[in-house]
Amino acid sequence: MRIDIHTGKFSLTDSLRNHVERKAYYALGWAEPSLHQVIVRLDDLNGPNKGGVDKLCRVQIPLVGGAVVVIAEVQADLYIAVDKAMERANQSLTRKLERKRQHQFKRFTAPLTAC
Repeated sequence: MRIDIHTGKFSLTDSLRNHVERKAYYALGWAEPSLHQVIVRLDDLNGPNKGGVDKLCRVQIPLVGGAVVVIAEVQADLYIAVDKAMERANQSLTRKLERKRQHQFKRFTAPLTAC
């Protein structure tokens, strides 16, 4: 699974990169056969000089077959935003793949007609 990390108005530190990669593998590694890449976008919405709840973590997961799971989380702390976004991505991916699995195993049975 390839993890692409993009940042907006700041540079990516080794500590933050390691945190994102560790959380992504922990939360999404189980689904690796169904996904090839995870795109993580980190941004400071208000810029470095303003405070508040403005740290964005957006996780985009393109699945095999064309579907895409997108999760966005905004928090005051970027590490917490990453943690919560990965947790939500795990839950959303679980639901999406379970629905896909259930749909694959439903079989169409033709109604029996009396002759």
